[in-house]
Amino acid sequence: MDLISEVIRTVRVGSAGARLIRQTDRRGIRFSAFTGSGFHIVRRGTCWLITEHDEPVRLGPGDVVLSSSGAAHGLVVTPRALADLPEMELGPFPPEQGPADFEFLCGAYRLEHGMAPQYLRALPDLIAVSPDYERSPRLRALVDLLAADVTGREPGTGATVPALLDLVLVEVLRQWHDEHDGPDWPWDDDPEIAAALGAIHEDPRRPWTVDQLSMSVGLPRTAFSRRFATVVGVPPMKYLTMWRLGRAAILLRESDAPLASIARQVGYSTEFAFSAAFRREYGTSPGGFRRTPVMLAGRASSGGH
Repeated sequence: MDLISEVIRTVRVGSAGARLIRQTDRRGIRFSAFTGSGFHIVRRGTCWLITEHDEPVRLGPGDVVLSSSGAAHGLVVTPRALADLPEMELGPFPPEQGPADFEFLCGAYRLEHGMAPQYLRALPDLIAVSPDYERSPRLRALVDLLAADVTGREPGTGATVPALLDLVLVEVLRQWHDEHDGPDWPWDDDPEIAAALGAIHEDPRRPWTVDQLSMSVGLPRTAFSRRFATVVGVPPMKYLTMWRLGRAAILLRESDAPLASIARQVGYSTEFAFSAAFRREYGTSPGGFRRTPVMLAGRASSGGH
């Protein structure tokens, strides 16, 4: 399974947006936690990435910050406590004019329903990447195109901005893997749990039980359940439900298949059982989710946060 492609398909069910921000106030900016995933790319100047618990990280032009699951953070010229930074004001505001200490491009997928993919939530909350643009000229070109789109007035940004966000996120995740020699999955260092996850991903329609999953990887039920929850962050059956409903959300967005057909594709024997589970997880019915359009946050909206 192509992990990064699956991640992109999952975050696409939310609203995509981008914004160019010029920081003219040395007090910095704080971005509140949100449901989804996003990134910042420093275009000019230097700043520090501030989080609640970790040490500040210095950023320069070209550096990328990936907010894998929407954790609160801040950017500032001189390090200070996150709580001391003024919160970013949301709304359709163009970049500030005048001399700026630093300038950065934001992009984000906001999920009105559900959560960021489990893969992204398994990564560190905030990831700083220093891409090698000589080896990866595509990322530089994509960043330039995204910056031009969010600051320009050309028609068609409703199509181009989400597509560019997808491509930038793909490149950032590739860079992260290259820098850390990462496995295909964050939990691949536990072969048995990785095998169980692979079984779920490849055949979500199968009526899996904890006993079946543990037997398939050769572990006792109790040991398997404990290791799965420790490695993945949720119990096996909870993960199975999340994966099934995440796939269902993609199918609802990407196809016009009847709800009964989607229910069967993701492992539910009846449309009623599927609808009840979907509502518990996403806070809305499958039909309501399908009817809710995916919105573009806008060139000058909050976009990245």
